[in-house]
Amino acid sequence: MSDLVRSDRRPQTAAARVSGLTKRFPGFQLGPLDLVLEPGTVLALVGPNGAGKTTTLNCMAGLMVPDAGGSEVFGAPVDPARPAYRRDVGYVGEESGFFQRWSAGRNLAYLADLLPGWSRDRAQRLADRLALPLGKPVKDLSRGNRTKLELVAALAHAPRLLLLDEPTAGLDPVVRSEVLDVLWETTEDGDHAVLYSTHVLSDVSRLADELAFLSDGRLLLRSGREELGERWRRVSFRLPQEEVELHGVVDHRRVRAEHQVITRDAAATLEQLGELGAEAVEASRMSMDEIAVQILKQGHGVSNAKHDVRKEAHHVAHVTS
Repeated sequence: MSDLVRSDRRPQTAAARVSGLTKRFPGFQLGPLDLVLEPGTVLALVGPNGAGKTTTLNCMAGLMVPDAGGSEVFGAPVDPARPAYRRDVGYVGEESGFFQRWSAGRNLAYLADLLPGWSRDRAQRLADRLALPLGKPVKDLSRGNRTKLELVAALAHAPRLLLLDEPTAGLDPVVRSEVLDVLWETTEDGDHAVLYSTHVLSDVSRLADELAFLSDGRLLLRSGREELGERWRRVSFRLPQEEVELHGVVDHRRVRAEHQVITRDAAATLEQLGELGAEAVEASRMSMDEIAVQILKQGHGVSNAKHDVRKEAHHVAHVTS
């Protein structure tokens, strides 16, 4: 087990619980949003710019006050007037709040006197591992080193919940890999949880257990990563019928008798094609990027269909790529 995590307490409640969270801005409303994050879970919050990802994380971290509803961290209400919840929250966001003229090391020393549970040894180990230049002024740090500093600051007090806003955006592959390794080790004991927003869906396969898709302030779908990978397929086939309604299909293109579809329920689609006598049927896997694009494009159509999809989970084992 990694020495970067604290395992002296075994949580009995949800790591985070969001209930009816609503935040209004001119021309935009987030929510009402309901979300539960269990200990040991890594949930990726996926959506386009302006979907409400940062607002969600800021409200959950107590940096922004919602207009309605609220959230809890391990049973403690997120309330700026009752800061007990902060002990269990590590946050990496768009605005770091560091003193720009101070060195990275001086900033960390300052935080050590403010945050209960801070371990100078833990901060030093993380800084050494990430090759963070502690003597350099924050204003002179590269994008990658700023992210390293934010991560050290978020983890040094051993929080049980990490809220991360685009933690790997703009990082080179080597730094991204190291950051992902540290985050993965943080959750390996099953006591910790991570909620992070991302545009880098290649990271999802390394870190996330589940994905939640957010668009225009609404939660469209939450699903396990492996479940999405098994259900979604691109299917080509030959069928003389011009018009055919297929279960689970979200996109259908046809040139004469040649068809190509994208389905969110491959097992049901393939079963129906067999019943219809379709020929030359080929199913291929889709990348997580391709799946995400389809989910965000379809919006409510995908969200409303998820319950029907889950009723047929036993079919997934029969789907071959």
